[in-house]
Amino acid sequence: MKVLVTGGAGYIGSHTLLQLLRERHDAMVFDNFSNSSPEALKRVKQLANADFEICEGDIQDACRLNEAFGDFKPEVVIHFAGLKAVGESNEKPIEYYAQNVSGSIELLKAMQRHDCRHIVFSSSATVYGEAEYLPYDEDHPLRPTNPYGRTKYFIEEIIRDWVASWRHASAVLLRYFNPVGADASGRIGEDPNGIPNNLVPYIAQVAVGRLQHLNVFGADYDTRDGTGERDYIHVEDLARAHLAAIQFEPTKSGCEAINIGTGRSTTVLEMVKAFEQASGRAVPYQIEPRRDGDVAHSLAAVGKAERLLGWQAKLDVDDMCRTTWDWQSENPSGYSPD
Repeated sequence: MKVLVTGGAGYIGSHTLLQLLRERHDAMVFDNFSNSSPEALKRVKQLANADFEICEGDIQDACRLNEAFGDFKPEVVIHFAGLKAVGESNEKPIEYYAQNVSGSIELLKAMQRHDCRHIVFSSSATVYGEAEYLPYDEDHPLRPTNPYGRTKYFIEEIIRDWVASWRHASAVLLRYFNPVGADASGRIGEDPNGIPNNLVPYIAQVAVGRLQHLNVFGADYDTRDGTGERDYIHVEDLARAHLAAIQFEPTKSGCEAINIGTGRSTTVLEMVKAFEQASGRAVPYQIEPRRDGDVAHSLAAVGKAERLLGWQAKLDVDDMCRTTWDWQSENPSGYSPD
């Protein structure tokens, strides 16, 4: 299958690209490299022993998208490209709406111009907001609590309307919970620009000595130890979910939202302890006030993924911490040569 991967040089995109190539799909990566590195793509080529096309561009650039679609003629799009930090989205909401929502509209326009009727969208469990009940299932009310989550919600709604308007079009909206971990090779992993916005890469950079301590935002939640509780999913499992989604999608029209998680939760301090055990390093931390937009609990109901996609998570928190440490310890500066 010919698959266009927007944001394919990013953390989740590069791991999914690797799985696509290993399964002998043809791929093109469309990426502006604003929060990713071309080095990740070089390593994916080496790991997969397979080539793919690269088009550098921004999803807000209609002309560049048109060139990519015209040259590659994809059958399906996996759409990762977008800004993704909850805290930053509170500070820069207009930038998030422009990049994520307007960019996705330009992508859908390009798909329609080039008769590409199938999309797998990188959505997020942040669309649910505060839990009315747990675990979140796909019918839970959608009330995101921050601009990042609202961009995901708006894009989902736009895709639903787009699919409904176009015969034989289809979409799978994969609502990720908290992706962590790295490829077992230790060659590709999460390498955020600046100070990490997500927990596990922050822990890893503390353990490797790049940062002095971890900031734990809130220790007074109604959880086992007072810190935020999340459903973490290994990025390799998440990549496999995308492969299952592109196989499922062309078999039917319509739009399906599907949770991708493990159905198990881990608190911040439990993740710190698991990482200390995996790395053999202490991870000092200090408690800070809660962040705006964070929720206390997040846990996935995962039955729909198993029922429709034949997919379920295979890797656990120990695997997540071990592979993250393998990546970070072998690449203390990430993809940077420093």
